[in-house]
Amino acid sequence: MPIEPRVRTTPWSRTRERTLSVILAADEFHAPTLADFFPEAVAFAGTPFALDRLMIMRLVIAALVALVFALAMRSPKLIPRGLQNVGENALDFVRINIAEEILGKENGRKFFAIIASIFFATFFLNLSSIIPFLNISSNARIGMPLVMAAVAYITYLWVGIAKYGFFGFVKSSIVLPGVPMAIQPLLIPIEFISTFILRPFTLTVRLMANMLAGHIMLVLFFAATQFFLFSGTWHVIFAPFSLIAGIGFTLFELMIIVLQAYIFALLTAVYIDLSLHADQH
Repeated sequence: MPIEPRVRTTPWSRTRERTLSVILAADEFHAPTLADFFPEAVAFAGTPFALDRLMIMRLVIAALVALVFALAMRSPKLIPRGLQNVGENALDFVRINIAEEILGKENGRKFFAIIASIFFATFFLNLSSIIPFLNISSNARIGMPLVMAAVAYITYLWVGIAKYGFFGFVKSSIVLPGVPMAIQPLLIPIEFISTFILRPFTLTVRLMANMLAGHIMLVLFFAATQFFLFSGTWHVIFAPFSLIAGIGFTLFELMIIVLQAYIFALLTAVYIDLSLHADQH
């Protein structure tokens, strides 16, 4: 019967074995995955009306935003106070700095409702990504950004077609004035793709990708903090650094939340303005 050779165990190797066993016994680190954005349905499962956690967040946040503005403007005073003052300042920011800045006073007021709705929907749905126990933006999944991009794009098309007619609008949008006819066959396909395909696509993906990346980074930092803190090993020294990074990135994410709402509303106004002046581009 063969005898297995004995392996000499040194104090260093015993220490290494104990460290390894402690690490294996500690909570396993789970990196964020795309599965976070597709939770199981909690209502109407198996039907076209299935509601998961993100869909419920969208519905609740939309209802809360509508309720806040309804309460703010339920009995407006000449000198606003409290919630009315907050609501008016928020609306004035969008009206003055986005709608009227891009479209002018007359057209800015005409399309203010659409631009303001997109701004506040984007902002408050993004804000849930840093609210405890929500911790994710439903804009990180493509559905809601796609809906808002469709609203902006349909408005863009409707305004241009109403002013120039269908064929006149298409021609004004893709045929560049002052360009030699020999170059037009090269530019027309590029302008068509840029104007009628890439615009809604970039509106959608820009918002979704930013919020998706932000959620993954926040989860990564705070999950790493928990893992290091409860690892039971010398790795605990990394917990404060991971926590500080997570807090810092939360503040950075707050800036991104505001910036993405501003950019989405601003581009909506820019596209409407391009539609109004399609023959002047």
